[in-house]
Amino acid sequence: MTKEDEKSTTRDPQAPKGRPTPKRSEAEANRKTRVTVPKDRKEASKQARDRMRTEREKQRTALLNGDESALPPRDKGKVRRYVRDFIDSRWAAAEFFLPYAVVVLVLSITKIGYLQLLSTYLFMVFFIVVILDFVRIGLSLRKGLAAKFPNEDTRGALMYGLMRTLQMRRLRLPKPMVKRGERP
Repeated sequence: MTKEDEKSTTRDPQAPKGRPTPKRSEAEANRKTRVTVPKDRKEASKQARDRMRTEREKQRTALLNGDESALPPRDKGKVRRYVRDFIDSRWAAAEFFLPYAVVVLVLSITKIGYLQLLSTYLFMVFFIVVILDFVRIGLSLRKGLAAKFPNEDTRGALMYGLMRTLQMRRLRLPKPMVKRGERP
């Protein structure tokens, strides 16, 4: 952009223009030079795929490193950062749900009747423990969010945190930045 174009974009709309109106041919030429669209449709789709690939790679490295500037929109912001740190600093029963479900599944497919019954009871007990743990974590997270961010929009942050507890700590993305026991 030239200095003249910058002036025209930042000027007051009620103020006089201060320059002559460009000829139609000049305006069309300016518009055509600004947009660089390939003439070949295949080339355009290839460029779009390359742009998307680099964007996804940037987001993936940000998820692995915790770089706040390149995170996807669902993980950006200081509220989400606080929720991640809050969840990562605590033990939760829900993060052991997947390994526990595998054990229960193996017990349930055995031909021994009492082991099948035991696996059903164990699954129900663990399910109740996970729900109670969700309630405990949810209440304390809601309280912490209200104290730390009284005037900010925290919509969706509670569900974001509860879904994060379902993932095993080592598989969470963005990677945990706090150790267990540290408080955010």
